[in-house]
Amino acid sequence: MDATTLGWATLPLALLGGAIRVSTPFIFVSLGELVTEKSGRINLGLEGNLVLGAMAGYAVSYLTGSPWLGVLTAGVAGMLFGLLHGLLCSVKRVNDTAIGISLMVLGTGLAFFWGKPFIEPKAPSLPSIPLGFWSDIPQLRSALDVNALFFIGILLAIAVYVFLNRTGWGLMLRTVGDSEDGARALGFPVLGTRIAATMFGGFLAGVGGSFLSLSYPGSWSEGLSSGQGIMAVALVIFAKWRSMRALWASLLFGAAGALGPALQGVGVTGYYYLFNAAPYVLTLAIMIASTSRAAPFADAPGELSLHR
Repeated sequence: MDATTLGWATLPLALLGGAIRVSTPFIFVSLGELVTEKSGRINLGLEGNLVLGAMAGYAVSYLTGSPWLGVLTAGVAGMLFGLLHGLLCSVKRVNDTAIGISLMVLGTGLAFFWGKPFIEPKAPSLPSIPLGFWSDIPQLRSALDVNALFFIGILLAIAVYVFLNRTGWGLMLRTVGDSEDGARALGFPVLGTRIAATMFGGFLAGVGGSFLSLSYPGSWSEGLSSGQGIMAVALVIFAKWRSMRALWASLLFGAAGALGPALQGVGVTGYYYLFNAAPYVLTLAIMIASTSRAAPFADAPGELSLHR
């Protein structure tokens, strides 16, 4: 079958490919924020981790020729920013939300300042796995050209589920997030656990940022993230703090983000920017739907500021 005769039949393929690509950074950032919030701390500064990771990963990939080294560097950059967030939030009477917003601005500012020399140079990209090699249809081959980080994200979601529900460390993390007094009574290191969780969340946000600069869209620019770090917080709420639901929610957000380009690909060019706003509309709808008066944030960790 010739690709030009497919018409609207290509729309599901385009949505599938777009959902996979767009959802990948959401998977990493949301899982990192989920672990952070399970410890009783919210990190609204993930946008800064994401953008800083995107810049660091792209710079290292360009300078070394190794995109995977860039991914690791992006994770480390995000982790160090997470450490800073964790240490600042450990000070008494410091507000997590205010610190998160401040670090978001700082992270994006540092990324823009340090990343100016890398806007024009082309860095090596992350390789993709051509799962559609068997097809003669270009749209199908493109939809099934999947980056390895997507599969790593799926395995990570399973690993986070096992960690939180089947390990002693996971039980300690959940206890710290549900009841600080109870955790202290059991001898658990509350501050150390929260700092470690925030560092882990920052690491994953950095890795998610490296996907943006090294795979899709595959370049470094100042408007790269489009608020994905902030939307990940709403995604975690929508997923009710469960890793496998966060995986499916990320795919939903990815499909919403791919709607505009997919429709443009089949010739629907009107209202293009309106369709591109679908992820933000979805975020707003989720926040409204998640705040019912009957049971507001019923599944949230007890120590999380959203719950109080």
